[in-house]
Amino acid sequence: MDSSRVLAQRLATQRLSSAPAAKAADVVRLLTCVQSQERDHAFFSLGLRSRKGTYAAVQREFDSGAFLRTHILRPTWHFVAPEDLRWILELTSPRVLSSMAARHRQLGLDDPRRISDGLDLLCKLLQDKIFRTRPELNDEFTNRRSPIKPGEQLGHLLLVAELQGLICSGPMKGVHHSYALVDEVVPPTPPRTREEAMVELVRRYVAGHGPTTIKDFTRWATLTISDTKAALAEIGDDLEEVEVDGLPHWFDPTQVRRRSPAAPAAYLFPTYDEVVLSYPQVNFPSLPDHPYAEHNDPFWAWVVLDSVNVGLWKRTVRPDVVEVEVRLAPGVTKDGRTQVRVAAQRLAHFLGRDLSYVENEGTPHLWGGELGHPARRPRRADR
Repeated sequence: MDSSRVLAQRLATQRLSSAPAAKAADVVRLLTCVQSQERDHAFFSLGLRSRKGTYAAVQREFDSGAFLRTHILRPTWHFVAPEDLRWILELTSPRVLSSMAARHRQLGLDDPRRISDGLDLLCKLLQDKIFRTRPELNDEFTNRRSPIKPGEQLGHLLLVAELQGLICSGPMKGVHHSYALVDEVVPPTPPRTREEAMVELVRRYVAGHGPTTIKDFTRWATLTISDTKAALAEIGDDLEEVEVDGLPHWFDPTQVRRRSPAAPAAYLFPTYDEVVLSYPQVNFPSLPDHPYAEHNDPFWAWVVLDSVNVGLWKRTVRPDVVEVEVRLAPGVTKDGRTQVRVAAQRLAHFLGRDLSYVENEGTPHLWGGELGHPARRPRRADR
């Protein structure tokens, strides 16, 4: 299978070019976990793949608990369906938590009793579905003279609590993320053995992301190559294996979908979108005159036209307008530029705002870092 067919098949599998999913939660279940540290951008990722074509519609699903936002798989935010939370955490969190010893020491949290006491207080503060934001928790920990200090220490405690399956997201409070107790908002699910969970996670990842490689999965799930190979052997002929640029790829033949006649030609993929972030080995090729093709920074996201990375874009959200700036390779045709503007209009519709569209030439100012692994970045008001 050549790479162009792989890229087209992924777009269809992820419901970007095929018929959209009915709900945002259906997209989360298809992809199993959706990276979402930039929450509003991640909402747009769900909107691109579903019939929930506005931010308000996606937020209503989220606030209802149809899907959650928490730290899972890796020490970063993801959306996940409630019924998938516990078994994925049980499978993946031990490796993530074991890697945090140095961070515990750096923050002065290497005394297990200190973390245990902090977790006990956190659970008491959220009991009876009292959904609190991080600023509210900061105030409560301060008022109760907790040895866990506001700022980095409390933020790390929240991360540990999520990875241990104690807390997850509650409904949004204004623009702020809130926290809830898992036991109060997530129904119990049947236990799985580690082997059963491993097979299920590999199967689910391939079904939602295929064609994909073993290394794609292990980066995504923070699990080992040997465990992944064992799971693939257990799944056997249910998945199809093909070679792409000399690399074995797997996909689920039951999930192969056709491109819709209404599929867009151009996409403004949000920061950390799964169709860009998940595939470091075989991804959208860049035009030779791409404005910045070698060292991508997630402050600027990808513009993809006809399965080619043709430029970069960023947004600034105002009360009544979204300002979209794009930097396109000079070789993009007039019709291609029109399609990119149509993609920007789709974002404006999703946000319920007018579009202010600016197309510039040249390389944007970059902040350093690699795609999906930013270095130091400014805080954004729309986080």
